[in-house]
Amino acid sequence: MNSLHHRLTSPRTRVAGAAARRLRDVFSVALLSALLGTSALLAGCDDDEDPANTDATSSVGGGGDGGNEGEGGNEGEGGNEGEGGSGGEGGSGGEGGSGGDDTAPGECSDGATNGANTDPDDPVQQVMDSMVSDRKYPAVLAAVVDPDGNTHHYAAGVADLETQAKVPVDGLVRFGSNSKTFTAVVVLQLVGEGKVDLDAPVETYLPDLVRGEGIDGREITVRQLLQHTSGLPDYDDVLLAEGVLKIQHTYFDTYTLLDMGLSQPGKAPGTEWAYSNTNYVLAGLIVEKVTGRPLNEEITRRIIDRIGLRDTYLPDVGEQDIRGCHVKGYHTDVPREPLQDVTELDTSWGWAAGQVIGTPSDLNRFFGALFGGELLEPAELEALRTTVDAPGMWPGAQYGLGVVSTPLSCGGAVWGHGGDIPGYHTRGGVTDDGRAVTVAVTVLPYFLYGEEGAEEAYLEILDLVDTALCE
Repeated sequence: MNSLHHRLTSPRTRVAGAAARRLRDVFSVALLSALLGTSALLAGCDDDEDPANTDATSSVGGGGDGGNEGEGGNEGEGGNEGEGGSGGEGGSGGEGGSGGDDTAPGECSDGATNGANTDPDDPVQQVMDSMVSDRKYPAVLAAVVDPDGNTHHYAAGVADLETQAKVPVDGLVRFGSNSKTFTAVVVLQLVGEGKVDLDAPVETYLPDLVRGEGIDGREITVRQLLQHTSGLPDYDDVLLAEGVLKIQHTYFDTYTLLDMGLSQPGKAPGTEWAYSNTNYVLAGLIVEKVTGRPLNEEITRRIIDRIGLRDTYLPDVGEQDIRGCHVKGYHTDVPREPLQDVTELDTSWGWAAGQVIGTPSDLNRFFGALFGGELLEPAELEALRTTVDAPGMWPGAQYGLGVVSTPLSCGGAVWGHGGDIPGYHTRGGVTDDGRAVTVAVTVLPYFLYGEEGAEEAYLEILDLVDTALCE
């Protein structure tokens, strides 16, 4: 894919403060539309280009075993569950994944690895095997829909660095910023119902809420929120200033996240494209204000249940585990240091921007249904597909309303979003003729390689998407 072999030129990937050696935008779109972030000031890296140690013996805790122990994080803090939208009913996740009805939540059945590709000469499998052996990813999994509508599953690596368990076919992962598309679809459904106007100011639905230095909700439209042209700063700049591990088990209510975003100076709306999770906090709050229901419930009712995403759900308040058969996710706040198990994670800070959990095949089904016209009327789908240049993303990327278009080497484009959240990096989407792919790895590439090697690693995953759709 020619467009993916050029260097990323965004100034958003840089070192901020030579003394501190802190990298800005660790989760940013400059590192390929990472889930929750832009401008997170995390501990810096050295100049060694070796990847992080992925030996299970080097892991120093931090995650639990991915089961459903029910620790629930800081449930007692609660916050504004009703207002904050984290009080959904958990969608249709149920036992989820490949675990089967006779396995405990979070566990995988004996047949969980059945059905994976067995052809070592398959080009997708070859790349994935190389990513494990050469790139040192703990696990890579993918679901690919061919031109005839058949789904092919791929797996490489191990699901658990400690036990060396095999990667389950279509295991559950955290979707990260793919969640933004779910939120955008609900907003656009409300547009189609005449309950929201894309070009109305945010003030119409959230009066007197959006105020700050250079920030005025009377001047920012709903469309600009979904398109990332609002000029609003990203709450992650504050939230992730000291890394993820310190807040791994902490609950954040939605208004705390909003306060973090609005505490920073904004820019004039409509003047530039700049990725900000604060946009989607406000989009989620608009959904709740208009419907009178929690965002999680609306996503579940309007999308997950409607198109039958059997293994997709949003976590309940305080729920930190992944319910179904899944691969464990790994993270370190300092690139190339030993990886820690972060499968158990309170993702309340993701909310409308990044809380959805599901399988690669479910994500393919979601994007297929969306672009196939099953979730939006033609006018709203056209609005969603109307894009602007997205500087700071990968070459050729265009951003619509909660979706990204990327050119393919074989012609046309793949439509999706992608997402990063500690432990999971996902990329993929669908083509206009129905082909689809979702690829997931179980550590954010940046934290394996740091600033020096991250670009090549991220582009390799995008090339894998291209290979799956074009070869």
